[in-house]
Amino acid sequence: MKKFAVTLLLFVCCVAHAQNPIKINPSETRHGPEKGALVVIGGGGATDEVWDKIVELAGGKENALIVLVTNAAGDSAHLYTNQGEALRERIGAERLVQMHLTTIREANDENNLAIIRKATGIFFVGGRQWRIADAYLNTLAHQEFFNLLARGGVIAGTSAGASIQGSFLWRGDTSGPNTLIGDHTQGLGFLRNSVIDQHLLARNRQFDLEAFIKMAPHYIGIGLDEATAIVVIRDELEVIGRSVVAIYDTESKPFYFLRQGQKYDLFERKVIRPSRTVSEQQLE
Repeated sequence: MKKFAVTLLLFVCCVAHAQNPIKINPSETRHGPEKGALVVIGGGGATDEVWDKIVELAGGKENALIVLVTNAAGDSAHLYTNQGEALRERIGAERLVQMHLTTIREANDENNLAIIRKATGIFFVGGRQWRIADAYLNTLAHQEFFNLLARGGVIAGTSAGASIQGSFLWRGDTSGPNTLIGDHTQGLGFLRNSVIDQHLLARNRQFDLEAFIKMAPHYIGIGLDEATAIVVIRDELEVIGRSVVAIYDTESKPFYFLRQGQKYDLFERKVIRPSRTVSEQQLE
């Protein structure tokens, strides 16, 4: 445990003070995007409600133009992905553009940037999150992802495409996902000051973020089970899907679950209680 703590502090300090060439505009929000939306899926498929929400946030069936980033799944992923098929069924093949850039030079190329500038949504498929970081982190394409949010678009992803949306990259080691803090520790940072895990209950991972959050309480930890997602607009998080989302902070001992329809205030770090109806108030 002592060795783990020393390693953790070293990585946290390095990430916290690293220079980042991506321009992040000042924001009134603490974690979520000031404009646009995030959809973060825990892997293992998704419900129709999740897919429909992504299309809605991307402008609807008639207006959505979604870039499907397939790097996480490996070199053959550009041929076919289940996530691509789910989106293609909803918006049509002509409104889904696959992107599988392999070098930083490609991620800085004006022709590729032009594709992102036209998009209303980005979707990162599952696989290994470090592959996304290797191709896009701190590139002009990365900047255009932020610009897409600033114009009101949606960034979504599943499994590895969920973890990459956090600022600290969890399970980012090239040796395998069982190394929690590895050789890639910087995510794309769309959900600021956060660390995101996935396949939570399905792979018995619910306790893995506990020590990290205790050592680095300025981060908020989010663990998503399969077929479950969070929709983040500004600093409000809402759960949609079949299972649960775990929230880790210094008060949660060590975490607590949110389910379908429940909301959470990322700024205040507290569950948003539903408003009572008039009949409920009269019963008091």
